[in-house]
Amino acid sequence: MDRMIHTALSAMRGAMARQTTTANNLANANTAGFRAEMASVRPLWVTGGQLNGRAPSSEEVTSADMAAGAVTATGRDLDVAINGDAMLAVQGDEGDEAYTRRGDLAVSDSGLLTTGDGHPVLGEGGPITLPPYDSLNIAADGAIYIIPAGSDPTAQPQLVDRLKVASPTGTRIAKGLDGLFRVEGGGALPSDPDAKVTAGSLEGSNVNTSAALVDMIDASRAWDTQVRLLTTAKDLDTSSADLMRLPD
Repeated sequence: MDRMIHTALSAMRGAMARQTTTANNLANANTAGFRAEMASVRPLWVTGGQLNGRAPSSEEVTSADMAAGAVTATGRDLDVAINGDAMLAVQGDEGDEAYTRRGDLAVSDSGLLTTGDGHPVLGEGGPITLPPYDSLNIAADGAIYIIPAGSDPTAQPQLVDRLKVASPTGTRIAKGLDGLFRVEGGGALPSDPDAKVTAGSLEGSNVNTSAALVDMIDASRAWDTQVRLLTTAKDLDTSSADLMRLPD
């Protein structure tokens, strides 16, 4: 009986993990550059002695859907859409280098260039800091040009820095709990000189809300199935105990 109970319990944990992944995807359906998380389930066979019939399941987030999201023109100077499979380099919470497709950039009060979720954007020499400016333009190669505040509007734009845009092609990257991608095993990706960005545009999330809702319903039904299985196991155990009970 313990085979059925523990197998059902592991399946319930898997259904909970699947619900969590789906809920996170739905919550980020409108987040710029978000890559939907993908969970997979696999059996964990227990071998040896009388254990060969046990196969609890394990479901966990293993990767992200790297399909491109829809690109929308915004006309905002600080919005950039990363072309192809390239990614924008940012500084993680621990000070390490990480990567994102999020291009809704902003400038903090101190002039630090950040993504919409507050991560500093990296340039050729580290985090990018912009001096006060009257106008800003981001070129296709990621170069940031400004006309300093108070300057003649007809003056030649000045190059401040260049966005570090890297391609993960040929390198294994993994998505962290903070939503950023990092090189597996540590390290950093080199800048891709061929990578291009589109200024004044923004890439949306690639979450398919219809498919995510179907997954949520499927996970809920899987949970209900395992609950019924536990009830059945309890009934079987009770019936077996009744059969073994000696008459008064």
